[in-house]
Amino acid sequence: MRDSDLLLFEKRGHVGYLTLNRPDKRNPLGLSGDGEAFAAAARKINGDFDLRCVIMTGAGSAFSAGGDLKAMRDRSGDFGVDNLRLRDHYRESIHGIIKAMWHIEVPMIGAINGPAIGLGGDVASLCDIRLSAASAKFGATFLKIGLIPGDGGAWLLPRIVGWSRAAQLYFTGDVIDAVTARDWGLVSEVYPDDQLMAAAEKLAARICQQPPQALRMTKRLMRDGQTASFDTIMEMSAAMQVLVQRTDDHMEAVNAFFEKRTPEFKGQ
Repeated sequence: MRDSDLLLFEKRGHVGYLTLNRPDKRNPLGLSGDGEAFAAAARKINGDFDLRCVIMTGAGSAFSAGGDLKAMRDRSGDFGVDNLRLRDHYRESIHGIIKAMWHIEVPMIGAINGPAIGLGGDVASLCDIRLSAASAKFGATFLKIGLIPGDGGAWLLPRIVGWSRAAQLYFTGDVIDAVTARDWGLVSEVYPDDQLMAAAEKLAARICQQPPQALRMTKRLMRDGQTASFDTIMEMSAAMQVLVQRTDDHMEAVNAFFEKRTPEFKGQ
């Protein structure tokens, strides 16, 4: 599938590969149509019940260096319009990316292969598990170019690294290396550049061993758990538990436990 010049999608077994594909410009994001490209990818992923995990990475040397600074400087293209149209551009082509990523139901691994800056860092943050190449850099550098974190990062980043470290990244505009990102909880693990994808695929294979319906429901509970009340999550948990307890996969898992074998889940 090729939704635009930005995204490539490939499926291998139960794993999907979503690649940012503007390597000549370090995978900039937020051009016209990018929001719909991500929305189309999200629809495809959510609609494929054979998928159990998605690995997201960037083509070339960067994950994503963020927005198109040249167009901002020249006030050309998407940034050469009046305020109301520019607001709509942010809503559709920038916020559209973030909202599409948020609503992907399948577990996502971010294989952060290079710099993830600004909007690129926000997109990386929406992956459920983030693995980093040793050469990767991370930055929320909006204030350095006279902007605010207007892509959803002000909601995301404090929830990942805590208020103090998020404030430090925003207020200084500092760019941190992969080891610091790991120490701060922004990524889970750091690997030599040439081992990153192999590590992501190994982790994806472990995730794919889980029952796919329960995987999606678990991710939904975790997402909603960031904003819903305790009582609401408890009610959702009870309802979802009933659903999965009536699946063939649940019975297969229980039978495999007593028979001391590896279960084979079919998503039923």
